[in-house]
Amino acid sequence: MKTVIIIPARYSSVRFPGKPLVKLSISDGLRKSLIQLSWEAACRVKKVDMVYVATDDERIRVEAETFGAKVIMTSKECKNGTERCAEAIKIINFEGDIVVNFQGDAPLTPEWFVEDLIRSFEKNPDTQVATPVLRLDDRSLKEFRLDRKAGRVGGTTAVFDNNSNALYFSKEIIPYFDDKRINPPVFHHVGVYAYSTETLLNYNLWKESNLEALEGLEQLRFLENSHSIKCVLVDSKGRLFWELNNPGDVVRIEEVINKNKKKGKKNENT
Repeated sequence: MKTVIIIPARYSSVRFPGKPLVKLSISDGLRKSLIQLSWEAACRVKKVDMVYVATDDERIRVEAETFGAKVIMTSKECKNGTERCAEAIKIINFEGDIVVNFQGDAPLTPEWFVEDLIRSFEKNPDTQVATPVLRLDDRSLKEFRLDRKAGRVGGTTAVFDNNSNALYFSKEIIPYFDDKRINPPVFHHVGVYAYSTETLLNYNLWKESNLEALEGLEQLRFLENSHSIKCVLVDSKGRLFWELNNPGDVVRIEEVINKNKKKGKKNENT
């Protein structure tokens, strides 16, 4: 199936203006922008025909072209990443099967998360939207709860039915559970999406939905317009995953990237 990855990136952000251009310390004094790290992560995904950065900002365009990315310039009217992806594929006249929305603030996204989404389309070509979910371990759940207690927006959680079709997504921790509950079934929604081309093109025909506006979650527009989202359970394989949502996440992500690099070098030497 012909597949393209679009990395939507905007400079304006209420919580973190200029986020795509923030520099992260990788190792040995090397620093790379968040958008470059996300692009490099997207380029590791197999079975993809092309990777683009889609933006409305000249500063991001210049940065992306500096490290070799192909850039699609979109309008400033795009309210979210899905709208930007939909506009981008119209600009390039994409006539393939699958469009992947790879978040520009999630360089820790393992390539197999996206590959699992592509496989879900191969198994069921009628899929409209697919997105990864990851069961939270105790450490990650604790981080989620600390963020909410401090009034920060951390990760998004998802609940889904017995056929793995999404019921709801929230920036609150759902479902509710008693504090005494051991290992509650809480699933982190990993902010990557794979859409059928037809479904994605429909997105910009709909108005911003009520729940989408309340939660600030673009995927809710699909649910409120009776389109299904398949939640694909993925395996972290011991890798820590976190998006860069707040300035305080920079250090957290730097630590994980450097830890993963050391682990990779260790595996190469054994």
